[in-house]
Amino acid sequence: MDKKNYLKIGFSPDLSGKDKLIYRMLEIFPGFLAWLTLGGMILGSYFYPVGAAFFIIIFDIYWLVKTVFLSFHLRANWKRMQEHLRTDWSERLSRLNWGHLWQVVILPMSQESEIVVEHSLEAIAKSAWPKEKMIVVLTYEERYRPHGETVARALSRMAEKFPYFFVTMHPKDIKGEIPGKGSNESWAAREAKKIFIDTMKIPYEDIIVSSFDIDTQIPKQYFEILTWHFLTAKDPVRSSYQPVPIFNNNIWDAPALSRVVATSGTFWQMMQQERPERLTTFSSHSMSFKTLVGLDFWQTNMVSEDSRIFWNALLYYDGDYESLPLSFPVSMDANLAPTFWGTVKNVYKQQRRWAWGVENFPYVVFGFIKNSAQGGSAFGGKKIPLRTKLYYTFNMIEGYWSWSTNAIMIFALGWLPVLLGGREFNNLVLAYNLPNITRVIMTFSMIGLITSAIISMKLLPPRPAHYGKRRHTYMALQWLLVPFTITIFGSIPALEAQTRLMLGKYMGFWITPKHRK
Repeated sequence: MDKKNYLKIGFSPDLSGKDKLIYRMLEIFPGFLAWLTLGGMILGSYFYPVGAAFFIIIFDIYWLVKTVFLSFHLRANWKRMQEHLRTDWSERLSRLNWGHLWQVVILPMSQESEIVVEHSLEAIAKSAWPKEKMIVVLTYEERYRPHGETVARALSRMAEKFPYFFVTMHPKDIKGEIPGKGSNESWAAREAKKIFIDTMKIPYEDIIVSSFDIDTQIPKQYFEILTWHFLTAKDPVRSSYQPVPIFNNNIWDAPALSRVVATSGTFWQMMQQERPERLTTFSSHSMSFKTLVGLDFWQTNMVSEDSRIFWNALLYYDGDYESLPLSFPVSMDANLAPTFWGTVKNVYKQQRRWAWGVENFPYVVFGFIKNSAQGGSAFGGKKIPLRTKLYYTFNMIEGYWSWSTNAIMIFALGWLPVLLGGREFNNLVLAYNLPNITRVIMTFSMIGLITSAIISMKLLPPRPAHYGKRRHTYMALQWLLVPFTITIFGSIPALEAQTRLMLGKYMGFWITPKHRK
């Protein structure tokens, strides 16, 4: 299989013969493992409650250690991010030769309001990067053409702030595409290449391209810190650059459930920034235009194109690719709908879409298998080291398994052997003490919530005048909802996504509505 065909694989129906069978088995595996775990949890509690009880205690201790471990990473990244925000990146950049570099910014939109798009463009306009070395592309969907044209006309004045600013429309019903961000941003990047980059003969290796969700608002120094990391990277072309998404644009207006889920997502990204060997691309990210062209842009036939582009590059370069943490924030919208239950529904759908990133597991492992062919990779290069393959495979399995099962296990395991173990087990001292033991361990693990609450308060933007000081108290107390949110908006949507993939019920791209009061 050549590079061009492999990079376009979305799901098992795109293949045939033995390859299709292998890919389909890999699609089944994450969901099968999750349900095997949950089913084994119930059967073990019924048929072997003593063993299940000891497993529960060991698992709870593991969860406690993991919570403490990740809390240290969260605190470390918070300090690093504050240091980066205080740093004068223009001064640091002045010591390097950067005048040849260009920034390309792609803003794919669907039905977002004019104010959302305007705020993102204004933030870019206020950035310190020289605008004569920047190309900005606003791209809307033909299926929402009347809205896109209205917003584009209203914001045509932005052309005065950017010498190279243009609006493009992504056509609908292109063969092989599914409607979504990946197909829209790929269209925009190709248009930028044709209209400006190739016409002006800008070397691809001199261009840093940033794909931003339409609600992304960047700090003034974003392009400076991005460029500094680009110029100091081991290999700028073989690297992606990942900021920390902080969902602060409308955080004061969002209900508590949405705030907790959004901030938990930020915290996870912060912890991953302290473990760069596990960091992939997510949401708004940046990379070399040369790499993007080599990959034929973002995939247009699947949902999680933001993370898939990292895996595309990792396989394309035979494992020699990395995602570099910027430890620098960009501000985005928390989930907010006109009604509370509308917000709840949207939060669940957004988490399910993020969990659909499990579609990357069969793609990556299948690529590793193909890469093991005699004589080199499926692309004709050197083979990816076995250690690299095992590392990424294990991390993906552990990550998706934890996401879909751990919260359910934490809040069910302590009681299942007692409920299902029968009279003989319930007469044991172990049965009497099991709920108390698990409760104590879980109480200690919840100490990490204090760290979360403190850091979340420090991440908040200034309180709007129409909210009283009592709102700060609610912002701290909201973390008591975590046991509920990590199950309802964590494990359950992840389990649904993995089950859908297991059954071959492939998801389309669901666009998170952007609403502001």
